[in-house]
Amino acid sequence: MIDINRTLHDVFGYESFRPCQREIIDGLIAGNDAFVLMPTGGGKSLCFQIPALHRPGVAIVVSPLISLMKDQVDALKTHGIKAAGYNSALPAQEARRVLAQLHGGKLDLLYVAPERLMTEDFLARLATLQIALFAIDEAHCVSQWGHDFRPEYIQLGRLRRLFPKVPFIALTATAEPHTRGDILERLNMRQARCYLTGFDRPNIRYTVLEKNKPFNQLLNFLEVRRNEAGIIYCLSRKRVEQLTAKLQDAGFAAGSYHAKIDAKERAATQEAFLRDDLLIIVATVAFGMGIDKSNIRYVVHYDVPKNIEGYYQETGRAGRDSLAAEALLLFGFGDVALARGLIDNSDNEERRRIESHKLSAMVGFAQATGCRRRVLLGYFGENLTKDCGNCDICLTPPEMIDITEDARKALSCIYRVGQRFGLGHVVDVLRGSKNQRVQSLGHDCLSTYGIGAKQDRDYWTSLLRHLIHLGYVEQDVGNFSVLKLLASSRSLLRGESSLKMGRPRAPSTPDQSPVGPSRTRRVSSTTTKLGSADDLTAQGSPALSPSPSLASLSTTDRELFARLRHLRKKIADTEEIPPFVVFSDAALAAMATKRPANETEFLQIHGVGQYKRQRYGERFMAIINLPNEKQK
Repeated sequence: MIDINRTLHDVFGYESFRPCQREIIDGLIAGNDAFVLMPTGGGKSLCFQIPALHRPGVAIVVSPLISLMKDQVDALKTHGIKAAGYNSALPAQEARRVLAQLHGGKLDLLYVAPERLMTEDFLARLATLQIALFAIDEAHCVSQWGHDFRPEYIQLGRLRRLFPKVPFIALTATAEPHTRGDILERLNMRQARCYLTGFDRPNIRYTVLEKNKPFNQLLNFLEVRRNEAGIIYCLSRKRVEQLTAKLQDAGFAAGSYHAKIDAKERAATQEAFLRDDLLIIVATVAFGMGIDKSNIRYVVHYDVPKNIEGYYQETGRAGRDSLAAEALLLFGFGDVALARGLIDNSDNEERRRIESHKLSAMVGFAQATGCRRRVLLGYFGENLTKDCGNCDICLTPPEMIDITEDARKALSCIYRVGQRFGLGHVVDVLRGSKNQRVQSLGHDCLSTYGIGAKQDRDYWTSLLRHLIHLGYVEQDVGNFSVLKLLASSRSLLRGESSLKMGRPRAPSTPDQSPVGPSRTRRVSSTTTKLGSADDLTAQGSPALSPSPSLASLSTTDRELFARLRHLRKKIADTEEIPPFVVFSDAALAAMATKRPANETEFLQIHGVGQYKRQRYGERFMAIINLPNEKQK
């Protein structure tokens, strides 16, 4: 049996496994189930692709989108792996060819949509074959707690009963604790070993700007990124169309993507983006699930997302190659009202409650006064021990204030109300509210009633969110978002530690609409006006400087990188595949700096396996090894 380390190196071109990959792969090859939570770009696919090459039979991969299947199948073929997709978009002749390959034992992996997989006819086909494993990709789609619940995923729970001896692996990048439990329950994978490698994407810089003349803010951001690929997300289809037209008028190669656009036009737009013929996609959340394009350098949210899971997954589409990437959010309360209106349209009361909580958490992230990465990861149950140093708050810190005493008041109040009430009620008790609910519960008689009357509601809301973000308090989303004390709160309550937070910003007034007059916000101890491109440049926001993805390259190396990228595009167009499938930006950057002179050295480049070395090595090394005068 070929060692999996050789497969990793010779087939995929990688020198070593990432955390947990080896253990997951060994377990799956041995026949054990696994639930895998890894960040986007963290190496989830290898966890089932390598076992598929080491177990007898064909691996069945459940994938929610036809475009995603095509990307992954194309990428596997460039590694010399026998893979195919089976979906409703295939012409009849091609569908028959794929089925012939399946029954002839000529496939290592077959990608299939859940609605096609779960037909009785297809299940009967599988029952006659040797199945290596089942991989459920984007597994959060099976859970109603997930941000992208898909009813067609629910039936997948039958698979475990129909194929009891076949190992299963479920994979996702976005699932907080309630979603994780629901996935395992619905897929009948209660005995699966769970692998959580963390959510952090340290190469992504997170920045939030208060919306003011947002198109000017966007233009300033894009101006130094004209040659880089990015996605801009909007809440509505109308906003997508309007913004695309304005960007095109400004000279940007931008295209629209939303559910009401003709399917052929959507597919053509996505294909142009994948092939670098179109650099900007303006889209609703209908675009991007599982997008494998590794050279997306930025993601902009022109409107506030409805939940942190969606924000995390969407921003995670940037920098999949591990080079520096950026996530910019333009935040306005008008967008929050729009998002809340969309949630309120639902007839499902439980769904409204869940989504309302998730939107409030998203607003809390946007209004955070501490490290944004700590807030983001804390939502998923992962606590950083120190600030990240790569977000707008860390790089341009606000004025810090000591909140130790007030934090103790808040923690005491949560305890006094029995750890059975949500944030709003705790704030009411702290401020001495005379509303009927506080009085009917007798909470106006508690020792903590009114002890925070000197501070306004926004202050206490920010403070309580800060305690949640830092892991002192849990907000139990499964139990009406009640606040509960965590063990870490004891040191604060006992006076054994102190706590600071950034001074909360003044709330926007009703006349400060997202497209209204200029406004101010607090940055450190000074007040800075936002609005024009000049204002933004003067402000010095880290996300508004040129992308640092290739900043470490010398001028000569950048010139070589550009020539390699040109060759990559030429090859990709000839083979009708996306350029990043040939080689990632990271691989090209490594070639430009290391300048491999022979096949042995070329194989040392991350992402170059034997198949790609044979297929592309000679042409790339011909460019790399040209004398300088000929290169010019």
